[in-house]
Amino acid sequence: MKMLGIRKVGLSLTLEKGLPLGSGLGSSAASAAAAAVAINEIFGGRLTEEELVLAGLKSEEKVSGYHADNVAPAIMGGFILIRSYEPLELLRLKFPAETELFFVLVSPEFEAPTKKMREALPGEIGMPHHIWNCSQAGALVAAVLSGDLAGLGKALSSDKIVEPRRAPLIPGMEAVKRAAIEAGAFGCTISGAGPTAVAVTDSESHGEAIGKRMVEAFREEGKLAASAVVRQLDRVGARLVSSIAR
Repeated sequence: MKMLGIRKVGLSLTLEKGLPLGSGLGSSAASAAAAAVAINEIFGGRLTEEELVLAGLKSEEKVSGYHADNVAPAIMGGFILIRSYEPLELLRLKFPAETELFFVLVSPEFEAPTKKMREALPGEIGMPHHIWNCSQAGALVAAVLSGDLAGLGKALSSDKIVEPRRAPLIPGMEAVKRAAIEAGAFGCTISGAGPTAVAVTDSESHGEAIGKRMVEAFREEGKLAASAVVRQLDRVGARLVSSIAR
């Protein structure tokens, strides 16, 4: 509201959210994005997308730190590359319109606090792993721009810095990843800080079959109950669905 220049109006927001807390799915960013877009719409939609991202950043900072990894794509949709924060510079990566992309999200009944998962990360990174992960990041961008699902999945699955440290902290995660690939997923990794596992595929039906295998792997190898959902890439981002005139 400060960015809109509104100082003397109070608002009360009620949020109905379908994301579990602490799941690695960016639930705090979803809240920040929804609030920013809703308030902007109430007062005439004067803020640009980048300004909305900045508002979301400020809101989420108190909960999970100052980063736009989740809030930028939540507001803008699709794939967003964060080039810099000072100044904030966001690049939209255009995924081909004719290519369908689905995400299989499997969330086990297990708590993986972000603080604990961050503490598991290495304090220093060796040059070979640094070079490798930078190469995978470049390959991921190239795959997104070309609509290469196999390349996208391969890059997604090839982390040598974060996933090797976090996967052992989530019971069954390594088996879940294997199950996803064996079931036909193009790639699989940990979503955010976890414990949700995310796999990529090209159709909803394939996603449902992959999700079933991943749930079974969590149950059999990790001794954890889990649930799976399949969601298509959202190319639009947060938007007004409906409004009620008062």
